[in-house]
Order: sequence, then C-alpha cells, then structure tokens
Amino acid sequence: MAAHRKSAHRKPKQRPFTGPAARTAATLALAGAATATSATGAGAAPAEPAPTAAQVRAKVDRLYHDAEVATEKYNGAKEKEAAATKAVDTLADEAARRTDRLNTARHTLGSMATAQYRTGALDPAVQLALSSDPDTYLERAAQLDRAGDRQTSLLTGIRRQLSGIARVKARADRETEALAARRAELQEHRTAITTKLADARKLLATLTADERAAYERAADATHGGGPAQAGRPATHADRSTARASVAAPDSRAGRAVAFAHGAIGKPYVWGATGPNAFDCSGLTQAAWQAAGVSLPRTTYTQINAGQRVSRSELAPGDLVFFYSGISHVGLYIGGGQMIHAPRPGAPVRIAPIDQMPFAGATRVA
Repeated sequence: MAAHRKSAHRKPKQRPFTGPAARTAATLALAGAATATSATGAGAAPAEPAPTAAQVRAKVDRLYHDAEVATEKYNGAKEKEAAATKAVDTLADEAARRTDRLNTARHTLGSMATAQYRTGALDPAVQLALSSDPDTYLERAAQLDRAGDRQTSLLTGIRRQLSGIARVKARADRETEALAARRAELQEHRTAITTKLADARKLLATLTADERAAYERAADATHGGGPAQAGRPATHADRSTARASVAAPDSRAGRAVAFAHGAIGKPYVWGATGPNAFDCSGLTQAAWQAAGVSLPRTTYTQINAGQRVSRSELAPGDLVFFYSGISHVGLYIGGGQMIHAPRPGAPVRIAPIDQMPFAGATRVA
C-alpha cells in the first residue's frame, strides 16, 4: 500500500512538444528573442532613407560638371594624340625616304664593284701604262681618279644614311611610346566621361516624371535663357534675344558671334566641334574659326589665346570662362549674356553669365 501511494504521488514525465504544438512553441520563442534583442538595442541598423529629389538633382549637376571637366581633359589628350600620330607618320615617311636613298647608293656602289671585278685582270695603272696613246692614258687616269673619288663619296654617303636611319628609328620608337601613352590617357578620360554620364542618367531615372520635368525646367532657367525666358522654348527665346544683341566691336568678332547664333539649338555632344553638334570649347573654337582665327581646343588653353579682360570690359566675341578649373567656356554676346553649349541634353543656347562661377575672360587677338 505504501509503495502504491508513493507511486501515485510521483510527478508524471514531461513529453516534448510535437506537431502543431512544437511549431507554436518555436514561434513564441523566436518572437521573444526578437523582442529581447530589440530591447537591448542590438538589432540591425535601419536602412538609409532614399535621397530626396533635391539631393538627386544636386548630385546629377555635380556629375554633369565632373563629366565636363573630364571632357576638356579628353579634348586635350586627343590633341596630343593627334600630334603624336602625326609625328610617328612623319618619321615613318622620313625613314622610307632615307632607306630609298640608301638602296640607290648601295646599287650604284654594287654596279661599280661589278665593273671593277670584270676589268680586274690587270691593275688599272698597268692597263693605262700599256696604252700606246698618251692622250688616252691621261684621259683614263683622270677617269680612274674620279671613279675612286666617287666610290669613296658613295661609301661615306652610305655610312651617313645608315647613321641617319638609326637616329630616325630611335625617334620613331620614342614617339610611338608617347602615342601609346596618349591613347591610354584618352581612353581613361573617355571612360570617366561615359561613367559619369551613365550615373547621371541612372539618378535621373529614380525621379518621377514630374520631378524630372521640374529638374529640366530648373536647368533651363540656370543654364539656358535665364528666368525671364522660363516657360518659353529655349531655342525660340534665344533667337529672339539674339536679334537684340549688342553689336560686335569689329568684323571678326561679328562673324564669330554670328556663327554662334547659327549654332543655337544644335545638340551638346562631348568631344564635338561641329558642324552638327558641339561641346563648350568646340563651339567657341568653331565660332572663331569661322572668323578666320585658329583657337586651341580646350578651355584651359583657350583662356590664354588672347588678351585677358575684366568682367566690366566685356565685349561681344570675348570668351568667358567658368569654375575654378576653367572647365566651361561661352562666347559673350553683350548684355550680360553668352552663347554656349551647356551639357548633354541641353542644346546650344543663350544664357546669362552670372549663372555660373565666373573665372575670367579673354579677348581673342
């Protein structure tokens, strides 16, 4: 009996949860663990908020500016690459001409050696001594002297040609190395431009259609015809303003300004110099070329292509430059305005010069 009572009061053995009960318990346990983790502050960091439309627009503007800086570096590298290519081609032509002269001299020397071999049975002096005609003797002696002098001259010339060809080939090797470096630099800047422009397009794609339209309107007001022309098509507004432009100080400046007016509405394409598309320095170069003046290719070389003038001295035809790195240029047309190629997606247009950080101006000599 005692054993039976002891057995009856023993606690029943706990069985593990199985089936739905087990899943319910696991869910509760996980929820409790998550609550505890949250309470201790050890949870994952919250995701960063998406950038605002204003932040996106600011970053796109920076990317466009960086792309323009890279474009001017690309233009400079392309100019150097063209010069290096011309130098290599010139040296190759020179080497070919020298080689032709060398081959001609070798052929002449070979012909002389063959003739001497054929008449080499007797010493030339003996042949002359056996001549029965004194006049013939003297004539042949003079010919032999001249032949010896000519042979010596040919040998000297051949040595000079060989030395000259070696020098030309050494210069060609150096220029070829320089050309390879210029082409690598060109590719580096091309990659930088395309990467930045692609990043700008991706950022713009994150905006809504209304936000993108607002960005373009703001860009037109800043880089286009100015606030007074907001809401009007840029090309029409620019052309109407063009008719009221200040007269150029001389005929050359007038032709440059007239060319720029004719380019209004044409697209911006980095590296382009016309006639159907332009980048900023390509437009100013083409405008002054139409006036018979050759300008350098890049903004940072164009600024040194004439006489520096202050902002208060500006006259139509002057080149106006912007940003601390001299990365943008326009053609001043008077009234505080310029014609310029702003950026990808923004065609050649008139803009107020006070909408960008003014860096200086040059009057083309």
